[in-house]
Amino acid sequence: MNVKEIDAYLSSVPMASLNHEMNVFRCDPRAGVQKLLEKYERKLDAYREELIRLDNMMIYERKYQDYGLIAGIDEAGRGPLAGPVVAGAVILPKDHPILYVNDSKQLSEKKREELYDVILRDAVAWGTGMAGEGVIDEINILQATYRAMQEAYLKLSPAPAVTLNDAVTVPGITVRQVPIIKGDAKSASIAAASIVAKVTRDRLMVKYDALYPEYGFAKHKGYGSKEHIEALKKYGPCPIHRKTFIRGILGLDDE
Repeated sequence: MNVKEIDAYLSSVPMASLNHEMNVFRCDPRAGVQKLLEKYERKLDAYREELIRLDNMMIYERKYQDYGLIAGIDEAGRGPLAGPVVAGAVILPKDHPILYVNDSKQLSEKKREELYDVILRDAVAWGTGMAGEGVIDEINILQATYRAMQEAYLKLSPAPAVTLNDAVTVPGITVRQVPIIKGDAKSASIAAASIVAKVTRDRLMVKYDALYPEYGFAKHKGYGSKEHIEALKKYGPCPIHRKTFIRGILGLDDE
């Protein structure tokens, strides 16, 4: 095999088997082959570091594993001026980790999209829920978030025995709940739920952008960016704006 063929072969080998396959070429005297092995050694080092990082994000999952299936629950969109709050609930597989799962805020949009597809493919179960701007205005953002989380939880099949929640205890969920402050950075299950919630909401806001292009929803996803606030002042609110969030910006009273 020439160097190009070896590179193509090693690139097709699963990371868990890569070191074994590399051993076949370690005695090859060609400088190009040895340089190629150095490249794959760096990839292996990065892979091992990711396994350690992910293992540290499974502490809560291991702690409660004897209870049965464990779901992570998180939300996206509590702070924006427009659009719904969306919740995600995910039960991760026990037999193999989903690499690079992390707090959705720490991931690029491209990586979130990639992981979203992997999570939906490999998860034992997943669900989403949402509460729109009308519900948010009616019952407040916290209660609307609870409602979205309840909906996401109820879509899980099979149902979990424990939920790991990002910072909150959700009314109406009767199984054991474990609220974890900054849970999306500490629990792989919550991180996976955060990715599902974030991607679901972002895709929805892109669709809203086509309906209300003057606000730039595809870019800022409804958050209070300078561009968004300027558009809001120029055009006034559209149907998906949260009235209770924009009163101060527009100088409206409480009525």
